[in-house]
Amino acid sequence: MTVVRRPAVEPGQPAIELHDVSRSFRKNRDFERSLQQRLMRALTRRQSTIDVFFPLKDVSLRIETGDFLGILGPNGAGKSTLLKLITGIIPPTAGDLTVNGRVCSLLELGAGFHPDLTGRENIYLNGSIYGMSRREIDKRIERIIDFAELGDFIDTPVKHYSSGMYVRLGFSVAIHTDPDILLVDEVLAVGDVNFQQKCLRSIELFRNRGGTLILVSHDLSTIQSVCTRAIWLEDGRIHADGDPLDVGMAYLESMAHREHEHTQVDAANEASRRWGTGRVRIHTAELCSADGQPRDYFHNGETLHIRLHYHADGVVSAPIFGIAIHHQNGAHVAGPNTDFDGLVLGDLQGDGCVEYIVPALPLLEGVYNLTVAVVDATNTETYDYRDRLSQFRVLRGAATDRYGLVALGGYWQTPEINTTSREAIFQE
Repeated sequence: MTVVRRPAVEPGQPAIELHDVSRSFRKNRDFERSLQQRLMRALTRRQSTIDVFFPLKDVSLRIETGDFLGILGPNGAGKSTLLKLITGIIPPTAGDLTVNGRVCSLLELGAGFHPDLTGRENIYLNGSIYGMSRREIDKRIERIIDFAELGDFIDTPVKHYSSGMYVRLGFSVAIHTDPDILLVDEVLAVGDVNFQQKCLRSIELFRNRGGTLILVSHDLSTIQSVCTRAIWLEDGRIHADGDPLDVGMAYLESMAHREHEHTQVDAANEASRRWGTGRVRIHTAELCSADGQPRDYFHNGETLHIRLHYHADGVVSAPIFGIAIHHQNGAHVAGPNTDFDGLVLGDLQGDGCVEYIVPALPLLEGVYNLTVAVVDATNTETYDYRDRLSQFRVLRGAATDRYGLVALGGYWQTPEINTTSREAIFQE
């Protein structure tokens, strides 16, 4: 195992390089809660049961100077452990690690702060940890305080700070120490929206100066907008490395499959969300891709087929089938039915299927619930209503929109304005 840390970026060398790096921890299953238990173990000479856990296993990664790397992965994947290895908080158990340049990190709320010191005093403490002299901190301290926007609280002990105030001060110190490498682990999500935008603008300036960023976040849109490269880390190993959009889609597809495998329908809850006379019953709602393959995830812009398989008990005349799509936050997105579309089904009996086709799915990234129903021709008798029968995920695809629930499909332009008409409007 070798660890090399150089204070400045070496020409032609990567900012960070890991070769077969592993980190292990020991877990003792037999935890004695009292002195008596410890004595009993000593007298019986019973050995402790110790497991070895690897949050990182044989990771090889090269990060060039100027790279903006995003790290995706579920909780416990090894993301924070990787950042702690790079900062030097913990050493690797095996492998070779090289870091070129000054590293500043924002890994945990309050990390590096002394709770009994004021915000101002902690600026000097953190600056010295990052290798800055008091004179260098003196030159920057007013800018650091202005950026943090803490006002009079800057001279209050930080133990009285909220989580958002911790983030403001920590990020302000980190970004103003002129680091070569900046590590950020999810904590920006704690700050308010305005401060997050301020941080993103600072990160853009950091990029223009040629800095190297490693960002850990569960927010895929942030990684895709900020980073030039991403890795998917899980079970201590790198599962994908490349363009943030491609890596993000691969990660979300894996999560969607996993959710599907672990979904267990509770019969009691299912019964409470279903009602109707039962003359027509929808027994299955299939969501399929354009090639007819059932799926529980789709990219926006894709073709979506929703197939309702039913059974009519006897002859039922001209029933109306409908669906409702709700976002996971409860917002009602759409509610089409056969009557609105002018489709008259006639007399139905036995088994059959009706299909609703969305040529280009306009929904933006997120999780959506599908409700299905069938009623009589006058909409006075509900044959079958199945609330939140199934769930599906929409992944980022062709749409460039990022906010809201749907992509409008419009475009921007700069049209020529008739000067005479515009002046007439202003005169009125």
